[in-house]
Amino acid sequence: MSKVIFYYFDIKGRGESCRLLLAYGGQKFEDRRLTAEQWPAFKPKTRFGQLPILEIDGKQYAQSLAISRYLGRKYGLVGESPEDALEIDQNVDLFMDFCLKGAQIMRETDAARKESLYADAVKNVFPGDLERLSSIINKNNGHLALGKLTWGDFVVVGLFDWLKTVLRIPDLEQKYPAFQKVIDNVYSIPKVKAYSESKN
Repeated sequence: MSKVIFYYFDIKGRGESCRLLLAYGGQKFEDRRLTAEQWPAFKPKTRFGQLPILEIDGKQYAQSLAISRYLGRKYGLVGESPEDALEIDQNVDLFMDFCLKGAQIMRETDAARKESLYADAVKNVFPGDLERLSSIINKNNGHLALGKLTWGDFVVVGLFDWLKTVLRIPDLEQKYPAFQKVIDNVYSIPKVKAYSESKN
């Protein structure tokens, strides 16, 4: 059996979708959670100077979406055709584009400009994107694509807490209940639920 190690910080962030997928697949893995103090010394040992890292038998693989997509293929969460895979990819990309809009505002260093950008996004950007994503999820029976569980659902769930912080909408799943459906669908899976409960 392969030796699998997953490296990320001790937060959910971009690493959580990978952890949840590994749990879904029943893969035993070392969950190495780096501290801020450990990161500078570890960074030069990574492929691209960033986390997460999935290490399989000593070989490193990087990029959270690439890892999630790989695990989705490995565990049968990609659909039946290239077109199914395309639908998942497009909806994941849409979700990530939305996340990045919020992240760009969060990274703004000028406080006044940051508040101005946030005010504009709350009025003119976030509602339309959230409605679009909610519509997609509702049309797919509480999933991001194909009307069933795919690796894309794990991306949404893994990043959801971070997204709420970025958007400054702590009750996001109440205001847009479609997201709660995705969360419930993922965390109702026994292996994923057991993993999640073991970390809380």
